[in-house]
Amino acid sequence: MAKGYLIVNVYSDTIANPVKNANVQVLKDGNIITETKTNEDGKTKTITLDTVDKSFSETNQQEIRPYEIYDILVNSLGLTETKVEGVQIFDGITSIQNIYMTSLDENDEENITTIPPNTLWGDYPPSIEENEETEEEISPYVLQKVVIPENIIVHDGIPTNANAANYTVPFTDYIKNVASSEIYSTWPEETIKANILAIISFTLNRIFTEWYPSKGFDFTITSTTSYDQKYTKNGTIFQPISDMVDEIFTNYIRSGIKTEPLLAHYKSNTTEKGYLSQWGSKELGDRGYDALQILKYYYGNTINIYEAETTNEYPYSFTKTLKEGDCSNDVYILQNVLNYIRGSYPGIPIIDTPSGLFDADTKQAILKFQSVFYLSQTGTVNKQTWYRISYIYAAISKMTNSIYT
Repeated sequence: MAKGYLIVNVYSDTIANPVKNANVQVLKDGNIITETKTNEDGKTKTITLDTVDKSFSETNQQEIRPYEIYDILVNSLGLTETKVEGVQIFDGITSIQNIYMTSLDENDEENITTIPPNTLWGDYPPSIEENEETEEEISPYVLQKVVIPENIIVHDGIPTNANAANYTVPFTDYIKNVASSEIYSTWPEETIKANILAIISFTLNRIFTEWYPSKGFDFTITSTTSYDQKYTKNGTIFQPISDMVDEIFTNYIRSGIKTEPLLAHYKSNTTEKGYLSQWGSKELGDRGYDALQILKYYYGNTINIYEAETTNEYPYSFTKTLKEGDCSNDVYILQNVLNYIRGSYPGIPIIDTPSGLFDADTKQAILKFQSVFYLSQTGTVNKQTWYRISYIYAAISKMTNSIYT
């Protein structure tokens, strides 16, 4: 039988609080398949699980579900028992499942989340017709330039459902979640990249035009496929998608001389003009098309890839790749930030004497950080690693400030 892989990360409320020694059970049909504990960084070991052959996720078929599903039950002293049902396992792919536990003081009942099917497998409502919401009717642009925010607010329902919850989600986590909900992680790398660029561009268009705030709503985007893209609270993230988002999250597409990111519509399987066909993009990837070629095939030859700036909410902006032997103020900042992060993630080795010299101790700290946060373990600090360090630092700083203010 085919095998897939699972890593569970357990946090108390936020990523700034990893939970050590949490008890993690993986269940199938109510039976315990395996049981393990989290380490000092809140991570389990890699768990191997049975699943279906990857060929079922590489063909547009509806007879056999292309992934296996499991449930995860987590217990930790002083925290509410938490269960996530429907965790998806694909052949040969590592699934990353984040579990957010709450204090028993806040909630003394079991916390249960059920992950819905991938949109390519499940039954979801179609997108609204474009004549109800044409590009010409988009509200005036209110932003000066295209920027990547630290967080966006996701409304978990249709726009007019006032009872639906709003979730504040880190931008990169949102893109990873949507891509993991909308496509299959077994697809060709360039197909995954093309689809992620479409997802990023759609999201940035909503941000750039302030589409929902301009209509009086207090959120950035919805989680419903009728209006926007599928966001799944506590959804499983897949390693190939996570890696790609970390690499390209500041990239987006736009058409010709237009300023705004493309409102990049897509459907599972379509020949409709102006829409990317997800299954069609998979076929093009199989034929050797790169991501830009795939995007131009569907959105036209005027499409190109651009890079957005990050907002000031990221405390430090990336300048250049840092490596062993470098000596600069950027390295000094990096060393002190890593030591600060170590307060929450003690598995990261301490850098005893931050000096601005990228030495062997700094490289070891970087390698461990990259391992904990699923980045390529290069020992160098490229854009992906720099911004992940910056994001984790900001999350821990906010937690610390909330405790002491």
